[in-house]
Amino acid sequence: MKIIDLHIGMNVLHPQYGSGVVKGISEHTADILFQEGKRIVDPEASEVKSEETHAQIEGLKLPLQRLIRDVVGSTVQELGLESTDTHVHELGAKWHKGTLIIKSADSAIQPKDVPLEVFFHKIVMIRNNLRVLEQKINANDNLTSGEKFDCHQYITRCYGSLTTFNVLFKDKESHFSGSGGA
Repeated sequence: MKIIDLHIGMNVLHPQYGSGVVKGISEHTADILFQEGKRIVDPEASEVKSEETHAQIEGLKLPLQRLIRDVVGSTVQELGLESTDTHVHELGAKWHKGTLIIKSADSAIQPKDVPLEVFFHKIVMIRNNLRVLEQKINANDNLTSGEKFDCHQYITRCYGSLTTFNVLFKDKESHFSGSGGA
């Protein structure tokens, strides 16, 4: 297998070491985590093969629009992204159709109006991205528990800074908390 065909997180099969997961890629070698530990391997010389299931689109009897919708939908879900509409239900009713006005003390600068639904969506996306970041930190095998703790402290401070925006949420369960997690 050529190095260009590998990607981080790919499941591979090595003739000597068995199944592994690609953890890093350099110009000619890959760091692969096998059952007995991480090894640096030249995938072409060692005849590493992909263990991933491959799909062949040719001859697929499915409307292209449905295929694209399904692929995009699962990608959005995997990345933790959601459309603005899915978050509006979390916005308190008194804020619906409201506007955030950002006004400078300098009267020469024109104020900026932002629909509250758009602003709220951005706040909720920050929350979602912080949750994904927490999951990635927890799953990272290269960080020590001390490093993970330090990273979580920064995330907790971010949540604490976002508590100002709790006024926008309909339910207290959705509020940001300075103690980590939302």
